[in-house]
Amino acid sequence: MNWDSIDRREILRYLGYGQKEADAATLESVEQCLKELEKAVRPASRWAVFDIVHGPDKVGLPQCDMELPGQSIASHLEGCSKAVLLAATLSAQADRLIRCTQACDMAKGLIMDCCATAAIEAVCDETEEDIRNHFPGQYFTFRFSPGYGDLPITLQKKFLAVLDAPRKIGLCATDTSLLTPRKSVTAVIGISNYPIAPQKRGCGTCNLRETCQFRKRGAHCGV
Repeated sequence: MNWDSIDRREILRYLGYGQKEADAATLESVEQCLKELEKAVRPASRWAVFDIVHGPDKVGLPQCDMELPGQSIASHLEGCSKAVLLAATLSAQADRLIRCTQACDMAKGLIMDCCATAAIEAVCDETEEDIRNHFPGQYFTFRFSPGYGDLPITLQKKFLAVLDAPRKIGLCATDTSLLTPRKSVTAVIGISNYPIAPQKRGCGTCNLRETCQFRKRGAHCGV
């Protein structure tokens, strides 16, 4: 993983900096936290590609005996012939480092948490680039995760089992469908032989819109 590629502006946005510039101490702490994360964590990812069977309010993946229910995912994968299931994690070491940092210094702990969030997104970006390199000349949707729109978050355990993620990269889901380690992501990416029409993204289709901390600050998460 290329840690230099992590967008520092995203980290500052997670910290609540909008138009206001961060002070030198905060910028220095961001760099320190990134260095500590780089030394501590073991980023890993898994992905697999499956043929799609389209239904009116669901998408079937018969090769792995899995269904993706909901109008949101059906719309997201419209025109796609294949779907990628992707799982990525920073490893349990990230969670441990965040907890230890928060116990000693809450302010730095917040920065560490935001740096880890940006880092797992970078892992996903690099994994997605690898996927694209395996399918030259194809077209791709953006990443769509369980819990977004009306795609149930309860899919997490089945999703991870299909990828053998618990055994291969240590990524599991709790009985309440939360990913563990916490700094982890699962997502679906559609693959098409033809250009894909622009797709709706944003707060209006997100299940977290009522509790989102970004919206409360008048901002957004970037999706």
